[in-house]
Amino acid sequence: MALGLWRGSAAACLVAAFGLSAGFSTTVQADDFDWPRMLRIATPGTASGSFASTNGWAPVLQNQTGMTVRVVPEDSEPTRYTRLTQRNEFEVASVSSAEVRFQMEGIDGYAAMPPAPLRIIWHHNDTPWGFVVRGDSDIESIYDLKREGVRVSLSSQSPPMMRTVREALPKFLGMTEEEAAEKWTFVPAGSYVENCRSVTDGRADVAWCAPISAVLSEMEGHPRGIRWLDQPLDDTEGWEGWLSVRPAHVPAEITMGVETALGTHGLVSNFLYWTTPDQDEDLIYNLAKWFNEQHDSYKGTHALAARMSLEHFRNYLDGSPLPVHAGTVRYLREIGAWTEEDDEWNEAAKENVDAWMEARRQGLEAARAAGVRPHWEDPDFQAIMREHTEGLPIFRTRL
Repeated sequence: MALGLWRGSAAACLVAAFGLSAGFSTTVQADDFDWPRMLRIATPGTASGSFASTNGWAPVLQNQTGMTVRVVPEDSEPTRYTRLTQRNEFEVASVSSAEVRFQMEGIDGYAAMPPAPLRIIWHHNDTPWGFVVRGDSDIESIYDLKREGVRVSLSSQSPPMMRTVREALPKFLGMTEEEAAEKWTFVPAGSYVENCRSVTDGRADVAWCAPISAVLSEMEGHPRGIRWLDQPLDDTEGWEGWLSVRPAHVPAEITMGVETALGTHGLVSNFLYWTTPDQDEDLIYNLAKWFNEQHDSYKGTHALAARMSLEHFRNYLDGSPLPVHAGTVRYLREIGAWTEEDDEWNEAAKENVDAWMEARRQGLEAARAAGVRPHWEDPDFQAIMREHTEGLPIFRTRL
């Protein structure tokens, strides 16, 4: 989930969320293309950077094309996925590549959901993440979390976030998932904002948060303040354990977001704009063209909009394990930013997605035929799905 920057952007965000004009001049039209009457874009909740930054460029697109552009916040990752792929309520959605990996492979809460493929439209941002504690906490180091009785916030609206604190964090610390479950108390949180606020509210000792979030600006102003725990970049063994659980993450120094986080060692997770493979190719081609050619006209609307450049997109694509929409491929090839080598990995990525979709469909059919309830926590269902998906390559960053 991409998460929100400065508090002052909230009022401007709501303008675009209701499709209202932000006063930009209507000057740009794609040649020989009739834009649809409306474009609907799903993002994480209103406290997210995805919501805030999308609301930065959405009014520019609206005024330059004549479309009504609606930005719709949906904090639940599985619900946003369903609304995009099953209910056709959106044309575009902002989702992290890590979350899409869970969606494609049917991990955790996605296991029993109808499998549906996705395609990349454009790069959104590279969101930093880290572990935050209250300023007066006696937890001084990430390694202090290995002790008994630590209360860890569990953000239940996102299966990858739950897996991060239940599995990836213990792996980083050299613990097993079972040891962590025995030592720690997991504090359920129904939303991302609740997950982070649980630290300053005193309900949890530590939470996994993105320092670009608006809620983190609020927490930074708490009377007792907040601190961030370094995940040292030179802890090779720790990071190997982490990446065995969350293979799409990139260890990095945090260089944007709230002041308290700057310089902390954590990671970045790429967010992208996604759509379904059957979305109109001409629409996606022209949207990709607009993102690139009009970047100068919207890059100043939000700090994260600067990360939507062709350069950032191309850097992401050099390691992407997930497929790009045909409309975007056509545009990138047209401007010389797509190669035959890109065709090779993109076709392989599409084939891998198709293989996962078919295996999961067969698994769901086999479960129903066997009278097994399709539920991600049912061990019999898990066994059936493992049997059908065993051996398929996971969506791991290409090195």
